[in-house]
Amino acid sequence: MKKFSKIAIILGVVTLFTACTNGVAGNNTEETLSKLDKIKKTGKIVVGTNAYYPPYEFHKEINGKDEIVGFDIDIAKKIAKSLGVELEIKDMDFDGLLLALNADKVDFVIAGMTPTAERAKAVNFSKVYYKAIHGVIINVDNKDVFNTLNDLTGKKIGAQKATVQEEVAKTEIADIQLKSLAKIPDLILEVKNNKIDGLVIEKPVAAAYTYRNKDLMLMDITFEDAEGGSAVAVKKENTDLLDEINKTLDTLMSNGDIEKFITEATKIVDDL
Repeated sequence: MKKFSKIAIILGVVTLFTACTNGVAGNNTEETLSKLDKIKKTGKIVVGTNAYYPPYEFHKEINGKDEIVGFDIDIAKKIAKSLGVELEIKDMDFDGLLLALNADKVDFVIAGMTPTAERAKAVNFSKVYYKAIHGVIINVDNKDVFNTLNDLTGKKIGAQKATVQEEVAKTEIADIQLKSLAKIPDLILEVKNNKIDGLVIEKPVAAAYTYRNKDLMLMDITFEDAEGGSAVAVKKENTDLLDEINKTLDTLMSNGDIEKFITEATKIVDDL
């Protein structure tokens, strides 16, 4: 009986040790999964965006339901499809996107974002998938007042907070009184109500807003995008995910899909 008792105790200890070892190994395996592996395991990838920037991303009612659409969203959908997972979209203020990314609230960011040197200190960027130029929206009532760049000197100029357009406004227009807000629609209202004299904004976005607001117009001046266009942002350590995103972007750029997405998104904007 004593022998049987000793054997039972030994077997119990071995079983307990094995269970504990498996549990630790399981936890370690989960913790060491890469971002890409976790995404594939959950079957979902979360994108962060700021959906007030047509034709990049914007809200539209489709079949009675509010949806976020735009050519950035089309790109995000292709990224999700290439990974074989579903896409979840989180809409938030532009200046909070990279914070959300580094806090793991989203897996990647696509929002017409320029890969500036300052932003690249905090995150990694994909290759540039689209380059645009900037313009200035004014109220049509001021079309005879603001004709040239010099006419904007010392004026109240708006730009979306934490964007390249803020820097463009400060560097390209002399002695401005800069007003930065988080959302483009709020800045559009500022121009419509003559609370600011002009709004520095990307030309595709400007075209979308001036099409829908006949009391606004785009000045005949442009600024080059010296920082280098738009790119997708991911966390520094998520290099495997970045590689997959770049592969998808390569395909979309080489087969002309991105240009098609832009054309389609602009048509949708026109139908708003």
